[in-house]
Amino acid sequence: MSINLQKGQKIELTKHGTGLRKVLVGLGWDEAQRSGFFSRPQPIDCDASVILCGANGKILNPSNVNDTLIYFGNLRHPSGAIIHQGDNLTGAGDGDDEQITVDLALVPPNVDKMVFTVNIYDGRARKQHFGMIKNAFIHLIDMQTRAEICRFNLSENYNNMTGLIVGEIYRYKGEWKFNAIGQPVQEASRLQSLIELYR
Repeated sequence: MSINLQKGQKIELTKHGTGLRKVLVGLGWDEAQRSGFFSRPQPIDCDASVILCGANGKILNPSNVNDTLIYFGNLRHPSGAIIHQGDNLTGAGDGDDEQITVDLALVPPNVDKMVFTVNIYDGRARKQHFGMIKNAFIHLIDMQTRAEICRFNLSENYNNMTGLIVGEIYRYKGEWKFNAIGQPVQEASRLQSLIELYR
């Protein structure tokens, strides 16, 4: 049975021998209805990414993006543990807009935390922000059973924010847990702004 998480709530993923190994992390959002008779502006291009951190909570390798970040420009971690399924440029359609798979057994031992983020590409230049987005969520699915483990709906007012730290999968005493974060970031039109938070 899936658990609906609230902001700041944590859930155990692997404790008590659950056998959970491969997790699909799905992120979704819809463009809010706009009013007016003028031509529609550009579609909102939200990008999901994963920032990899060590035990100190900082990014693993500031000088090598391939070791530190999984995103539309680097879809696969060298270990094969984390794979981004590709960029969705519009957020159109139902269900997940972007998906990332994580093989917990293959995550390198120096990775203590995987931070899942979403930012609006070129949000400031296009005058776009998360106040124009609705129904944003993250959910985790057991890839073996296809059952949803948990879901976190981001329902706050994120007006004027161009980035969100959605949640994180992290190690705790040798086990994996998930933390629902939902922290808005005002300036994240470029992914670099989110990376800097963990430098």
